[in-house]
Amino acid sequence: MALSATVFKCNLQLADLERGHYQDYALTLARHPSETDERLMVRLLAFALYADERLAFGRGLSNEDEAALAQQDYSGELLWWIDVGLPDPKQLRKASRRAQQVVLLVYGGAAADVWWGQQRSELSGLDNLLVWRVSAEDSQAMTRLTQRNMQLQCTLQDGEVWLTDGEHSVTVRLSCLQGDPASRSLKA
Repeated sequence: MALSATVFKCNLQLADLERGHYQDYALTLARHPSETDERLMVRLLAFALYADERLAFGRGLSNEDEAALAQQDYSGELLWWIDVGLPDPKQLRKASRRAQQVVLLVYGGAAADVWWGQQRSELSGLDNLLVWRVSAEDSQAMTRLTQRNMQLQCTLQDGEVWLTDGEHSVTVRLSCLQGDPASRSLKA
């Protein structure tokens, strides 16, 4: 018997001081049976970083040809392809041909460092790829906020992301491995 996805709801109050973006989002996230709370929360972090009314969660683990998050313009052109984890570099090359901007949030501690060391030179040729590293401490700390129904406040300022549920708080400091860290908006 196949296991079904677990549905998580999140009311996210977002204050992105760097982009001047302030909005509340009612999000529904489906966690694949093989997905961890850590990956779920990194996907939520990715949403917070690039929040937009047209940014949507993909089927992710159940469909390798789909991003964790994607945003299309009104004509259907793919603007953002956002993934998390340690994907196959072929997937990122394909995404870079399809989307204006590709973003990857790598996490997983030593495994992420090894993966990046092996893929760095191959991925350096992708001019529209931005790679962020989330430390193992930060990605694991975010799991303390995981609940089936979450009420989260998120503030982004000076390269840091602050998340709280009113009881627990987590500060995430991203490091940029590739691309322009100031680029969280598409170039006109």
